[in-house]
Amino acid sequence: MRYAELADFPCSITRPLVIFGDRWTLLILKFAFAGVRRFNGFQTALGISRGRLQDRLDRLVEHGILEKRRIDGGAYEEYRLTRKGHDIYPVLMAIKDWGDRYMAPDGPPVHYAHRDCSGEARVRLECDCCATEITARDVVPTPGPGIGG
Repeated sequence: MRYAELADFPCSITRPLVIFGDRWTLLILKFAFAGVRRFNGFQTALGISRGRLQDRLDRLVEHGILEKRRIDGGAYEEYRLTRKGHDIYPVLMAIKDWGDRYMAPDGPPVHYAHRDCSGEARVRLECDCCATEITARDVVPTPGPGIGG
C-alpha cells in the first residue's frame, strides 16, 4: 500500500502515517519543540539534504502542523508549531519513553523535567471516564462512526 492510499484507510493510526511515516518528519518536529525555527537551523541540526528538508517542511505546513511566518521585516521565514503541531508532543514523548526503557542501556540521554517542580515528564494512558491508568490489555477496540459502511 502506497502512502497516498493510506490517507483514505479507515484507521486513526494508519492515516497519520501519511504525514509522520518517516524518520525525518519526526526529527524535524523534535527540533521544532527544542526551539529550532529556521530552515538552516533544521538543516544544520539534521544534516538532511535541502530538497528533502523542504519537502518535509512543506508537508507539515500543508497539514497545519507548522506554519511559516515572516520575521525581521520579511527578510527571513521561520517555522512555528501550531496548536495541531503541539498536539503531537505526547506521541514524541511516548517514543522517547520507549527509547529510554529499551534502547538506552546507560540511562536516558536527556531528562525532560517539569518546569514547575522538576519532576520527570512521562506519558500516561488513562481512561477518560474513571482516570484509571490502563495498558493495551485493558482496551477493547470497537467500531466507531468513521469506520464506514
